[in-house]
Amino acid sequence: MGEFTMPSLGADMDEGTLVEWLVEPGAPIRRGDPVAVVETAKSTIEVECFESGTMGRPLVEPGTTVPVGTPLALIETAAGTRGKAGRARKPRKEPQGPPAPERTRPAEPAEPVRTLEPVASEAPGHGHVEAGPLIRHLAEEGGVDLAALRGSGPGGRVTRTDIERAAAAAPTARTPTARAPRARVTPLARRRAAELGVDLSSVAGTGKDAAIRAEDVSRAASGHAGAPSPPPRTTAAVRASRPSEDQAPAMRRAIARLMSRANRDVPHYYLSTTVDMAVPMDWLHDRNRRSPMSERLLPAALLLKAAALAAHEVPELNGFWTDDRFTAGEGVHLGVAVSLRGGGLIAPVLRGADTLEVPALMSALKDLVSRARTGRLRGSEVSGATLTVTNLGDQGVETVFGVVHPPQVALVGFGRVVDRPWAVDGLLGVRPVVTVTLSADHRATDGAVGARYLTAVDRLLQNPEKL
Repeated sequence: MGEFTMPSLGADMDEGTLVEWLVEPGAPIRRGDPVAVVETAKSTIEVECFESGTMGRPLVEPGTTVPVGTPLALIETAAGTRGKAGRARKPRKEPQGPPAPERTRPAEPAEPVRTLEPVASEAPGHGHVEAGPLIRHLAEEGGVDLAALRGSGPGGRVTRTDIERAAAAAPTARTPTARAPRARVTPLARRRAAELGVDLSSVAGTGKDAAIRAEDVSRAASGHAGAPSPPPRTTAAVRASRPSEDQAPAMRRAIARLMSRANRDVPHYYLSTTVDMAVPMDWLHDRNRRSPMSERLLPAALLLKAAALAAHEVPELNGFWTDDRFTAGEGVHLGVAVSLRGGGLIAPVLRGADTLEVPALMSALKDLVSRARTGRLRGSEVSGATLTVTNLGDQGVETVFGVVHPPQVALVGFGRVVDRPWAVDGLLGVRPVVTVTLSADHRATDGAVGARYLTAVDRLLQNPEKL
């Protein structure tokens, strides 16, 4: 039995609020699956599980704020129940035995989750029908009426065998064309649908495996005729769909704490250089003319790729200062500063940015920015950055000197590409240029290392076809 705990999603995170469970008790989960939505001071994040098994009993209700490390739910791990799962393959000889679990999931929780009232045809002594979430799911998929069953398990509990027998005894209950498999729906989405009167069968899910989430229900409700009123703004679920508006004060406090500590504890040094962008911009325009609209690139894609490759060449700036020493990062994972619509910012992570082709990096950047602004990032996407990049060119800023985000040791800034007088081979002309800056931790490196990094960025941008 393992524990799913409130994760640390950044150096400045001390606590978080559980907004929504994305899986129900008894559901199988795999390592890396998102299982809950957590709200931090900066954003609302989908948090993944780091164990495979079965979702067990929740320990914290949605809307509760708890410190980092607090157990949120129990996880019945696959390793701990492998023997039981193996027995599911053997023939069942005793109909009165305990329920046999699915092959790929551990046994369901021992305590019943819900009690159903019996129908009048039940035999004396069966005062209620007990069934866990797995059994309810199998009954629904098999078209079996649980209330009409007499459970053969301990205490009258309905077992999987009972469901299979009932489904086999009534083969006409379902036909192959009866209905499509039921979409997964999160618990909060079910409650929201009930509040707004939304038919879940008409809602398209945007979660993992097309699961219907609370924001999908809200979006569907907003498009209904009659314009039903939105869900109450006081719920944690609303904060999940509009994180930047409701979290702005908390976010500003979190940013203030972190930046104050960074300015106090990190001895910064600053460097800048101006890069001639004529060659990369000509290459970009030529490529975009030959590409469909959906595949066209922005200058930011080239700048980010150059920043990532330069970090690979100059690893002294790609890592962390911890325990009074520098530790190089395993891979180049760029934190990209994203301004949120309601104020504040967050820096989701482009993992392995130096290994991505420019079109793939552009696609990943668009996706990351979009989900950052709608509160749909995952836990793995808000931690682990080895170097942060900020680009304020789209805001008209020509030069930006940022603050290092500890425990990182450097931050790269890009300004707006502007036309300036520029001499090339002794001839003066007008060229597009961009100012590139570096803010770095003087404990980890000196100016000579920073200069090497900026020189690498310039050289890489002059060969855009090799990025």
